[in-house]
Amino acid sequence: MCQLFIGSDPAMWECETRSLRIDGMVTSIRLESFFWQVLEQIAKRDGFAVTQLISKLYHEAEDADHNLGNFTSFLRVCCGRFLALQLTGDIPQNPSIPIRSLNAERILDRERNGWAEERLRLVK
Repeated sequence: MCQLFIGSDPAMWECETRSLRIDGMVTSIRLESFFWQVLEQIAKRDGFAVTQLISKLYHEAEDADHNLGNFTSFLRVCCGRFLALQLTGDIPQNPSIPIRSLNAERILDRERNGWAEERLRLVK
């Protein structure tokens, strides 16, 4: 089972640090190459550079009053959600369909309802 993971290209988990500006402040973000690749896929779908996407995610998370104490973890979760939502079909595999064109509220409502049903099933 683990061979699928252990046998993967070690370059995927090599860390890479990139510097960018958010609100005029220079900051560095250190992520594994795999996550940088996923962020590039996400950014490209909506015509952003990765640095623009990260800045947008930061501002929108801040506006939603999220704790950004571990922003790199937030970015990793964003990548995981992107891939998971592609598997469920909520984000189409077609990279020409922008993420901004999707009905986020509908997707989130479906997730919340599905998770609530799953929790009820586990309690029984």
